Amino acid sequence: MGVYEEKKEACGTICLKYLLFTFNFLFWLAGGVVMAVGVWTLAEKSDYISLLSSKTYAASAYILVLAGVIVMVTGVLGCCATFKEQRRLLRVYFVLLLCIFVLEILAGVLAYIYYQQLNEELKQNLRDTMVAKYRQSNQDHVTRAVDTLQQEFKCCGSNSSSDWNTSAWIRSGDAEGRMVPDSCCKTPSEKCGLRDHPSNIYKVEGGCITKLEEFIQDHLKIIGAVGVGIACVQIIGMVFTCCLYRNLKAEPY
Repeated sequence: MGVYEEKKEACGTICLKYLLFTFNFLFWLAGGVVMAVGVWTLAEKSDYISLLSSKTYAASAYILVLAGVIVMVTGVLGCCATFKEQRRLLRVYFVLLLCIFVLEILAGVLAYIYYQQLNEELKQNLRDTMVAKYRQSNQDHVTRAVDTLQQEFKCCGSNSSSDWNTSAWIRSGDAEGRMVPDSCCKTPSEKCGLRDHPSNIYKVEGGCITKLEEFIQDHLKIIGAVGVGIACVQIIGMVFTCCLYRNLKAEPY
């Protein structure tokens, strides 16, 4: 009976080792995906971040990048711990899994919270940011973001083109008589913003605020889904790790 039990235990340990190795390989690939989503979020229209008063959107993306890097390192550590059958390495691996789990849940929660607050934030701040900072000194990032936003989404102003009537730049001599920025024009050219007729500029209902909100919400959905999805998968890895840890004999000290 003792030999049978020993063989049974050895078979169980081997199965757990291969299950955990397979999980670690898939987990390593998932880490690359998590990091890629974070980098993509920051790189894709990163200028738009300067139009947001809250740093939550950027923070959730940075958390995903950090989590992705740790996941890839942890995946390699997990493979080493599994094949070397070292309980100490498995303990370190489990703690890292737990840390990543918390990070990814945090990214998902931040994305969800910001998703709920986004509309109100844009209503309160986007117009003020555009009219107060566009083409002002030391605000090149905002100017670039506004021009990209208006051309990319074919819109003009936060709520409408009339928002530009109160712009600090439009009211100054630097605008050279323009009524709207040249990026509002359907066919951008030097001083095309002198005419704000619908045939010349974008007169989109809802302005740029609606377009930007949709864009960021789509990104937040992806951040939230990836963060929470990978975190849930990690629970399987933690269960496998605990089982293998219990099956391995205690190391001599």
